[in-house]
Amino acid sequence: MAPLAATATPALPHDAAAAALLLLALLAITLGYLATCWIFPFVACRGCHGTGKRRAPFGRAFRLCSRCDGDGYRLRPGRLVLNYLRNLHDKGTR
Repeated sequence: MAPLAATATPALPHDAAAAALLLLALLAITLGYLATCWIFPFVACRGCHGTGKRRAPFGRAFRLCSRCDGDGYRLRPGRLVLNYLRNLHDKGTR
C-alpha cells in the first residue's frame, strides 16, 4: 500500500493569490453596498413599483400600498441593518 503523504499534492502558490483576489473583490462589493445604503437609503417599493398605489383585485379602483403605506419608497435592507446596529450601540452606551 502506498503511503498517503506521498500521494498528496502541495498547495500551489496561485491558490493563495486567487483567494486574496476573491477576498478583495468581496470587500470592495460590500463597501460599495454600504456606501450606497449610506448615500441612498431608500429604494422604490417592490409592491407598487414606487407609485404608492396598488390596483384593486376587481375593477379599476386603487388603494394605498400596504408595504410602503403609500409612500412609494422603502428602506434598503442594508440600511435597516445599519440603523439597528446604530440603535444597539446607542442603547449600550447610555
